[in-house]
Amino acid sequence: MAKEYIDIATLKYLLYDVHQLKDVLKQDRFSDHDEASLNMFLDSVKEFSDRELFPYFKEMDEKPAHYKDGGVEVHKQVEVMMKKGGEMGLISGTFDYEAGGLQMPMMMLTASAFIQDAANNHLPGYAGLTLGAAELIINFASKELNDTYVPKMLAGEWGGTMCLTEPQAGSSLSDVATKAIPQDDGSYQIKGQKIFISGGDHQYAENFVHLVLARIEGAPAGTKGISLFVVPKKRPDENGNLISNNVTTVADFQKMGQRGYCTTHLDFGDNDDCKGFLVGKPHQGLKYMFLMMNGARIAVGRGAAAIATAAYHASLEYAKERPQGRKLASTGKKDPEQGQTFIINHPDVRRMLLLQKVVSEGSLSLVLLASKYYDLKETLTDKEEKKKYELLLELIIPMVKTYPSEMGAQAVSNGLQVLGGYGFCSDFILQQYYRDIRIFPIYEGTTGIQSQDLLGRKLLLEDGKALQLLSEEMTQTIKNASKYDELQKYAVKLGEKLKEVSGTIQHLVSFAKKGDYERYLSDATPFMEYMSIVTLAWVWLDMAAHAKYALLTGDKNYSDEFYESKIHAMRFFFKYELPKTDGLASILKDEEVLTIADEKEVFI
Repeated sequence: MAKEYIDIATLKYLLYDVHQLKDVLKQDRFSDHDEASLNMFLDSVKEFSDRELFPYFKEMDEKPAHYKDGGVEVHKQVEVMMKKGGEMGLISGTFDYEAGGLQMPMMMLTASAFIQDAANNHLPGYAGLTLGAAELIINFASKELNDTYVPKMLAGEWGGTMCLTEPQAGSSLSDVATKAIPQDDGSYQIKGQKIFISGGDHQYAENFVHLVLARIEGAPAGTKGISLFVVPKKRPDENGNLISNNVTTVADFQKMGQRGYCTTHLDFGDNDDCKGFLVGKPHQGLKYMFLMMNGARIAVGRGAAAIATAAYHASLEYAKERPQGRKLASTGKKDPEQGQTFIINHPDVRRMLLLQKVVSEGSLSLVLLASKYYDLKETLTDKEEKKKYELLLELIIPMVKTYPSEMGAQAVSNGLQVLGGYGFCSDFILQQYYRDIRIFPIYEGTTGIQSQDLLGRKLLLEDGKALQLLSEEMTQTIKNASKYDELQKYAVKLGEKLKEVSGTIQHLVSFAKKGDYERYLSDATPFMEYMSIVTLAWVWLDMAAHAKYALLTGDKNYSDEFYESKIHAMRFFFKYELPKTDGLASILKDEEVLTIADEKEVFI
């Protein structure tokens, strides 16, 4: 195991200097918070993660969650995570005071969860899913359901889940078949199965509160007929005692990674005695669930960024300590008399490490930016400004979920490569990070689904208003960076790239205008990669501009070397990553269509 898993200075630099948390703290909702108190909270989360999460990371992989005697057994630290999560506000942090929360900005909760994810990505999900389920109840359910379930969830005594996926439906929620049959007492009899339910059962919670998508008898077909229900594992009887609610744990999926984070198969109502309680109005379930989905997708991007970060620090530490080979002399030959050098001095190792750095830190910056947009769209009173940040958030969410997941996996793969053969061995932690991060491109809507959302829905949102707003944000960064001689050529590059993006999008949209939507969306995933790289170039240029400002003005919280490292990383991204968009643009503009099935089937 490495000695460290994050650079807290980089996290605070992004939070306070680059993304200006103080702009969010100006809102009335957060008037009780200031940077000093929130910094203390962040430090306490780091101390908790150092003590209770990071030391158990490898052990939880070696002793995975597993099904036994009708339930799921998990590592003992799950109990610590839930109880301390309740005590420290890690579950309730962003909720209203009236609901038992701390009214904390999403930016801060995201930063604190990032630390936990980097320390041990197998544990925070138990609290995170409970948070998500409680949020749905608080926002959309009756006072009775709130009073019955939310307090114990926020305290970490009861777990919470979100149950969408079914064996026959997968990601196609229009095919959800779980039934909800109205009962005389106002409840519903629930009958069906759900799979891939994260945190769905374990021995350290007295009860589990499942938020279940189901179809009321006689409901319309497709997604318009789906409703949302609170379905507890145990329901209170007329005396308030908990009794079985006929929710059965069928199995726990054994996974290649995140083995300490249980993934259950649940059966509802096999004895026809499973009660569900309607959340909000009938047939609005998918709408309610997806109103919470932005937070869930930020969380997935955050988790992937955290794993990539931890892997980077592990491979960086190894590279600094591993002697192997010799540096090339000025003659181009190695001097056998010269002593071995540490592998961090080899250019190709440095390239792999820098790739890890730009992906992990760039991803974290993008995730924190999305959290800021979330805070502003929720708290601003000016309608135009509120709408602006709502549209910006909607546009970048698919990239926030996808780029850290997809490129994070590539970054961790490079980290494993830094270790050579040792990276492939279980004695070293890189192989575990590699296995853990591979699920993230699948979580909360696969890369293909996110890509179709970006190109098919978000790009055209309000006649392209969201894209226009994002272009304006990028243009402002280009202007800021152009003030500094060292950054001018990079600002010019990004400006030229924005013009290319506009032309590429016009080419693709022409198919949509003609009604050829299958052709329009057929290369949605290459477009996702293309747009994400450009967006990350903007993110890095913004980081570099803030670093340059600090160096020139002397308004510094960190060393000169710290700021110079951010500028160097930006230059690396512009040399090694941004040019990839040239090839992607060529793919997107190519007239040949090879992936659409037609009458003449080609063997693949």
